[in-house]
This record gives sequence, structure tokens and C-alpha cells, in this order.
Amino acid sequence: MRIAQVAPLVESVPPSLYGGTERVVSYLVEELVRQGHDVTLFASGDSRTSARLVRGSATALRLSACQDYVSPHVCMLEQVLRRANAFDIVHFHIAPLHFQIARRCLPAHLTTLHGRLDLPELGPLYAEFSDIPCVSISDAQRVPLPHAHWVATVPHGLPCDLLPFQPRRGAYLAFLGRISPEKRVDRAIAIARACGQPLRIAAKVDPADARYFEREIRPMLDHPLVEFIGEIGDVQKAAFLGNARALLFPIDWPEPFGLVMIEALACGTPVIAFRGGSVVEVIDDGVTGFIVESVEAAIEAAGRIDTLDRRACRAAYEQRFTVARMAAQYVEVYQRMMSMEQPLAALA
Repeated sequence: MRIAQVAPLVESVPPSLYGGTERVVSYLVEELVRQGHDVTLFASGDSRTSARLVRGSATALRLSACQDYVSPHVCMLEQVLRRANAFDIVHFHIAPLHFQIARRCLPAHLTTLHGRLDLPELGPLYAEFSDIPCVSISDAQRVPLPHAHWVATVPHGLPCDLLPFQPRRGAYLAFLGRISPEKRVDRAIAIARACGQPLRIAAKVDPADARYFEREIRPMLDHPLVEFIGEIGDVQKAAFLGNARALLFPIDWPEPFGLVMIEALACGTPVIAFRGGSVVEVIDDGVTGFIVESVEAAIEAAGRIDTLDRRACRAAYEQRFTVARMAAQYVEVYQRMMSMEQPLAALA
């Protein structure tokens, strides 16, 4: 199958540090290539891939001096259009930038939506483009937009050899992600302090959240139990998650998926997660972690986290969240889209 994957240009594929969407695109692309598909990846020029790479920008935009992220994506879409007839399916990860051209100028296509969908501006957008076939990454992600053209739910998956199983629990609680109001690292700090357990925070601070970090979070880091590490990449992630006693996932928003949860499970590390979005679809309460609805409940859960079997966490990952399973689901959707869509001529 001739497959085009169109990735965001904000981070490289895979990202050098933080970046969920680009990381998942990388896993998918490499697995599709491994399975023998002819894959072309549209991504930043510093991406690393076994597929054919078409460079949409010289480097990842976040690490460059680029001030307008839209313009490079528009230029990349022109490259997709020029090559459209060379593909059996075009798989987008940059919604909604391509919607207008996808409905008019492309062969079979689909779009995976990676972000939150509960923003009020999205209702009219997806009502207008209700013909664009979309894939959700959790069933919960769909709830705000029931009228979108949903064709499948495909949870994320990881390569089996990416994060090794660590059978021995560690001595600290871990927080991995972004420092932002909806990720609620403040809750993680409150939980750790109340439990008297060390907390290690590996997190990225986006420019948009810098003021929040300085005003709300930095003062909370001055505590002997709290260690702020900063942003980490894949090389450090295995040890960081694998050596943790538990991952804290204290979200305060409708999480579309939460890649870090399955990264922790792959290491055998259970998760204490606040109920919201995809959490109930990823964590088996009382088996691979505890689902809570308050800081008090999270504190209580931390006190009994050692009753959970780390082998059960790894088993859940292997059964439900591997890249082989993710790729197989996408191939099934590709075939379905190809049987339904009639290719249109690309622009000259």
C-alpha cells in the first residue's frame, strides 16, 4: 500500500524531547515500513525515518526562529497535493489545516485528531466539514463533536522494545508531561507532600505557560520532596518511568488520550489518574492503577499503590497498546477508505 503520512512541523518526527503527536506518527510510520508498505512522510527536515522523507521545513519549528507556524504547513500541503496521485491513502495529523483541499483535491484520505475537541469554535468547523473522515484516539474524545464524520477509534501504541519492563518498584512518584493549568502539576506536588513521598517532575514549559509556571508552580518547587528535572527525551524516559513507584496523572481537562499513561504501563509502573477524558479507557481501576476524583482520594491511592502487580501493568500494555495493534487498525481503516473513495486528480 502506498501511504502518505502528513505530520505537524512543530516538532521533528520523532521529537528530540517532548511531543506526543509527532512521537506517535513516528511509531506508526516505522511499523508500516516494517510491514512492507511504501510510506512517504511529510515532516520537518530534521526528522529521522525509514520512510521516504519530504521536508516541509528545514528543522522543527519549535526549535527554529520561525514566528509563523501556518506558512510552512501551507507550503507542505502544496507538496502533498503535487504528489497526491502517487498515494493510495493520505493520512493527516494536522487538522484542520488541510480540510478544504482534502474534500476537493485528494484521493482516499483520513485525519487523526490528536487534540482536545471541547472548544466552542470547533462545533461550526466540524459541522461544515462533516464529510472529512476522522479517527479519534479515544471514544471520550468524540463526545463534544458527535456530528463529526467518525470512521474509527484507534488508541495509540508503542513499540514493544521501546520501554523495558522494570519489575521492581521505585521509591518516588513521577510526573511527566507539560507544565500547564490543565495538567495540574500542582496537584501532583500536593499529593506527594501529603504522602511524604519524593516527587520527580520531568516537564516541558511552553512559552505560553511560562508566566503560569513562574507565578504558580515555581514557588511550589522549593520543597525537599520535590525535584524538578525539566524536559526529557526518550533516552531518559525508560529510567525515569521504570524506576518510579507510580505515575501521577492529575489532569483537569478532557484528556484525548494521555500517551504517558501507556508509557508508564509499558515499564510496569502503575498510574494514579484523575477521572477525565480517556482515563477510564486506558487505566483498569484497581489493576493497572487507581482512578480518583480528588486530591484526597489520590493521597489514599498512593498509600496502597504497592498492592498492584507491575506485571499486570506490562501485560495490559502488551495486550492493548502496542504499535503493531495500532498499525493493524489503521491499515483496516485505510482499506475501508480506499474502497469508499474515488481518487481525484491532483492539482498540477
